[in-house]
Amino acid sequence: MKIADSRIKPTFELEAAELQLGFGPVAGVDEAGRGPWAGPVVAAAVILDPNKIPASIDDSKALDEDARAFLYNRIVKVAGIGVGIADVARIDRDNILGATLWAMGEAVAALGEKPNLVLIDGNKAPRLAMPTRTIVKGDAKCLSIAAASIIAKVTRDRMMMQLAREYPGYGFERHKGYGTPEHQSAINKLGVCDLHRRSFKPVQLALGLL
Repeated sequence: MKIADSRIKPTFELEAAELQLGFGPVAGVDEAGRGPWAGPVVAAAVILDPNKIPASIDDSKALDEDARAFLYNRIVKVAGIGVGIADVARIDRDNILGATLWAMGEAVAALGEKPNLVLIDGNKAPRLAMPTRTIVKGDAKCLSIAAASIIAKVTRDRMMMQLAREYPGYGFERHKGYGTPEHQSAINKLGVCDLHRRSFKPVQLALGLL
C-alpha cells in the first residue's frame, strides 16, 4: 500500500473550530465521476468523530487503490456516512453539474444525523436545509471532505467494476469510464452502450450527432 506525499495535507482545523463554537456536527461532501464518459456520478457525505479519526486520510487523488480501500474500511467503521448516486439518465437530463449537486443533496439526506454545517468541495453547493460552505480544493484541505472523497471514489470504482460484468469488452473495470485510449478504442469497436453519457461530446461524436 502506497500513500503519496502531498504538499498540502488536509486537517481537522475548520471542523474543530465549528465544533468548539457549538455548530457541530459538521459534514464534508465530495463527489467522484464528473469527468468520465460513462457511468454514474457518486457523492458522499461524511461526519467524522473527532475522537476516532483514522490516520492518513488524504485527498483520494493522492492515494493509490490499496490505500483508498484501506481507509474506506476504517472510515465506514467510525464515521457517519451518506451516499448519493446520480445515474446516466439524470446526468443527460440535468447536465453533469446539476446531477452532481443533486447527488450531493442525496448524500447529505442519507446521513444518520443531520449536520449543522456542510462543507462542500468546489465552488458550487446544492440547496440544503442547513448552512453550507464551499471550499475550492477542499479535499486537499479539509479532513471531512477528504474522507468523503475516499468514500465516493471507492464506491464508484466498485460500481464500475460490477457494471463491467454487465457490459464486457469496454474495460470499465480498468478505466472506470474515463476517456482513455482503451475506452475510445472499445467505443470504436463496440459502439456506445447504455452506460455512456450521451450529453458528453466524445459520445455524441461516436453516435454521429456532431
